Amino acid sequence: MNAIDPRRGRRALSVRHPPRVSKSGKVGAYLGPIFHKLLDRIDRGLESGSLEATLPDGSRRLLGGRGPGPHCDVHLRRWRALVRLGISGSAGWYRAWAAGEWSSPDPVPLFHLFMANAVSLGQVARPHGPGRWIGRVMHWMRRNSRVGSRDNIAYHYDLGNDFYRLWLDENMHYSSALFNDPASRIESLEQAQRRKAAAIIDRLDLNDGDAMLEIGCGWGGLAEQAMASVVLSYTGLTLSQEQADYARDRLGSGAKIELTDYRDAAGEYDAIASVEMVEAVGQRYWPDYLSAIHRLLKPGGKAAIQYILIDDAIFDHYARGADFIQTYIFPGGMLISESRFRALAQEQGLEWRDVRRFGLHYAETLRRWRQRFDRALDEGRLPAAFDQHFVALWRYYLMYCEGGFRGGTIDVAQVTLVKLA
Repeated sequence: MNAIDPRRGRRALSVRHPPRVSKSGKVGAYLGPIFHKLLDRIDRGLESGSLEATLPDGSRRLLGGRGPGPHCDVHLRRWRALVRLGISGSAGWYRAWAAGEWSSPDPVPLFHLFMANAVSLGQVARPHGPGRWIGRVMHWMRRNSRVGSRDNIAYHYDLGNDFYRLWLDENMHYSSALFNDPASRIESLEQAQRRKAAAIIDRLDLNDGDAMLEIGCGWGGLAEQAMASVVLSYTGLTLSQEQADYARDRLGSGAKIELTDYRDAAGEYDAIASVEMVEAVGQRYWPDYLSAIHRLLKPGGKAAIQYILIDDAIFDHYARGADFIQTYIFPGGMLISESRFRALAQEQGLEWRDVRRFGLHYAETLRRWRQRFDRALDEGRLPAAFDQHFVALWRYYLMYCEGGFRGGTIDVAQVTLVKLA
């Protein structure tokens, strides 16, 4: 078992909890009309689904309800939650939740609702003014340079193998599974994760003796499955020491695991796999990532990429700020604008083939992860290093992402890139 630094749960993903707003109600009395104007804007932007809000004065208000979609209940305890939302977007909305300024019996439909209406809501839930600029500066300071990438990966993945094995599947896949039917609860997460890995492997057309590179090898789950199917010369890249140690123990001497940035990788490969690693690259470095794939692939070689994308209609707004995920979970991260990323791939001489999207499968994966996380918590198996603030943050993260994928404005996809001869 890998020991966990007892400080890690407080250092990584730490949260500052601001003081609560006074209960006197004086702020609401003076600024109530302004807050109701913001609620009016949200109401106009909800083209599908509905939100029933209990307001700080005890009154109730229905927002949306004009078209079919998710329904959610929100108890707004402090008007300050709307101030945070207006200034800092989803990061501010999280801070309001952590401070007890709003609650919901189930936040997943709320996140589903907001993402399903992300285009029509416009910038209602996006950072504004100083909040946006502060977020952008902080995000820029955590950009994925060679040094920054190591720090950002350690921030998230080096929480410890003991932590991740509590709630991932037995093969330690930290990416979307591919279910036979995401609406069915019969199939196990393990089966669906093996199907996902098989789909990536099938795209590579591997043969005995091939050289395969994996950019972002994680804990070795894909490598193990690929090496069981054909005789490979396998190299995996990671920047996480915890992952590297685990993968080396798991795969043995038949695989080479390197603590190497993709930009510094060397060699020539018949096939390259990269599963949900490109989100840790950042828009500024997309050309470097695709250039590395082109440089490392043999002519005619194939790369299989699994990536998370965000609707092009909201990408520009998204890219101008720092959302909850970028602020608290994945520093330096950036979801893909598929059209921009595809254009860059084609400029590099990589042919874009056979896209398959399966966002609802990710929503179900996240639901399963949260179930397992909660079970580990209930059974007292979570390492003591992770305090109640970390636990609350992590559950919020899993609910936030599940709702996002259910909303459809973010999606997950696989694509095959072929290096033109």
